[in-house]
This record gives sequence, structure tokens and C-alpha cells, in this order.
Amino acid sequence: MQASPYLLPKPLGNLLSYLPAYPGSLMFVTALNLALAKNLAPDVKQMLLGKKLRLRVTDAQLAFDFEWLKDRFSACQNKAEADLTISASAYDFVLLARRQEDPDTLFFSRRLAMEGDTELGLLVKNTIDAIELPVFNLEQFKPAQVLARLKAKLAHHH
Repeated sequence: MQASPYLLPKPLGNLLSYLPAYPGSLMFVTALNLALAKNLAPDVKQMLLGKKLRLRVTDAQLAFDFEWLKDRFSACQNKAEADLTISASAYDFVLLARRQEDPDTLFFSRRLAMEGDTELGLLVKNTIDAIELPVFNLEQFKPAQVLARLKAKLAHHH
């Protein structure tokens, strides 16, 4: 198995594994809803309904559990196996999000794994491929940028 060229150091991954899973899942689905929810076709939403999904960041030893409920993704605490688990390193997930690598290349080089419902996995992959998403820009998550957006949002509500 060819490893990602950039993996988190094992001690850091071990440390991250102690973080509680649910708050991370909640943050993940918030971003997922902003990026994807409004762009999903009705038939895709129907196929996702009630399915438990898990995104596993292998080198960080973290997993984010979520499901589609009505009109959005929702974090969940799933103790059982997910219907679909997608696994990769943190670096490879960032490459995917930034559209610097495609899922097929990572899959065939064994840097991305999908376990569970194969049909659901293909649906997720094809849906993401078909949606014109803006390139994921890490700059928008710098604390100063996040605080400026929050301040603007609060000012707009008052």
C-alpha cells in the first residue's frame, strides 16, 4: 500500500485519538452542509436518507459519523458499522477538498478506501464529482477571517 507522502506524526495521531468524536462530527457536517447540501439532487437525497456515513482520517485516528436527515447532513453517534466508511490521511482529504487530486487516483493507489455499501460509495463519489464546488481554500479558516465573518454576521442581525 502506497502511503500518503505527508502523514501526521504517530504521536500526534495518538493524541488526537483521545478527542471526543461527536464535536468533530458536528463541525464536519456544518462544513459539509455549507458546501454540499443545497447542491444535492432530490434522487441523491432520497438514496442518502437514513444511511450512516463515516469519514475516517487514518493518520489522525479520528472518525466523523453523519447521516442525511430531511434537508441536511446531521452529526450522529454511531457505535455500529457505518453503511459507508471513507478512509484516507488528513493530507489526502485536503487534496480532495482542494481538487488537487481526484478520488480515483487516490483509490487506485490505495490512499483512499471505501468500505461498506459499494453502490452508496459510487453515488457519493459521482455526486461530488458532478457538483461544481469552489476550490477549498484554507485561508478562509484563519482565525482572523473566521472572526471577521462572525462579526459581520452578528452586526447584520442587530
